[in-house]
Amino acid sequence: MLKTIDEKVSGFLFVVVLPFLLLFMSYYGFESSYTHFKTSPRPPEFLFSSVYSYRIIPNYLSIYMTDIMEYCIQNYFHSAKNLILKNGTPFYHGLFVMNTVFFILSSVIIDAILKLRPVEQFLNANFRKVIHLLTVFFIVMTQYTPSNCDLIALFCYLSGIFIILKYAHSKSNKYFYSLMVLIAVSTLVRETACLNIAFFASLFFSFEHIKRKNFTMVWKILLLLFSFMLPYFGLRFFLQREETSFMEGVYIVSNFTSIFNLAGLVFSVIALYFVYQLCVNSESRIIIKKYLFFSLPYILMITFVGLFWEVRLFLPLIITAVIIAGHDFKKMIL
Repeated sequence: MLKTIDEKVSGFLFVVVLPFLLLFMSYYGFESSYTHFKTSPRPPEFLFSSVYSYRIIPNYLSIYMTDIMEYCIQNYFHSAKNLILKNGTPFYHGLFVMNTVFFILSSVIIDAILKLRPVEQFLNANFRKVIHLLTVFFIVMTQYTPSNCDLIALFCYLSGIFIILKYAHSKSNKYFYSLMVLIAVSTLVRETACLNIAFFASLFFSFEHIKRKNFTMVWKILLLLFSFMLPYFGLRFFLQREETSFMEGVYIVSNFTSIFNLAGLVFSVIALYFVYQLCVNSESRIIIKKYLFFSLPYILMITFVGLFWEVRLFLPLIITAVIIAGHDFKKMIL
């Protein structure tokens, strides 16, 4: 009984408390030279213009969290008001609270995924903790470019990965329909939702099925694509304003000429390479290759309209590679 309680306390400290402290140090221990969120009293106007305006859920959450923090500071923390405002505005504190919640939820999901039918190497609890800790550090490190949508999007994406793995081992349609709903909702957070389709396709798409005229999985992939495309283009149709745009700019030249962008690209490639080396069987390596292939539209979009220096854009790819390396796909119903 005491051992069970000790394991639960240890798990809570590792999965919840440690990630919280890491993010706390990241947000309040040093200041990013990349954005000026810390000095912005309200959600900045640019969040509601250009490509950012389509991120409906995080933008509205930012407004609500700022209002809540302003109310709490005025009514519950009035004596500590000067200290609180010295370390950030109501918007920044609200951003931290919001991101902390979804960061901890992401940590919980990662823990659940790593325990879900792991390969023999990941059966060792201490090894699994090292991998989990490494993943958490990756996430925290990318917060040198804080945003109001990345950690929410990451939580939605990881939830989709968990649902896909549960579907793969059970073939229960309730997981598939849940995935469709999740992709549609998370598209209102960020375009990262499309990577759930890439992961699904990497597990279930096979030319052998097509040769045998078995198109079941092809139709299911198309349904998932529809779940993404409907809200994606729907937002761009209904939010037709002068301030909105499909992209903020074209940065392909900068990505291959700036030392910072090249450093981000090299880091992401090396990280993926070392995670690939963790794979102990050929099935995992094949799935990683297929996943990167189906993720090419996302990678190309990063190349053209994103910045390699923002390593957070590559984060879903790196974490997914970790998950694939640790999962036993031999028992999967494919």
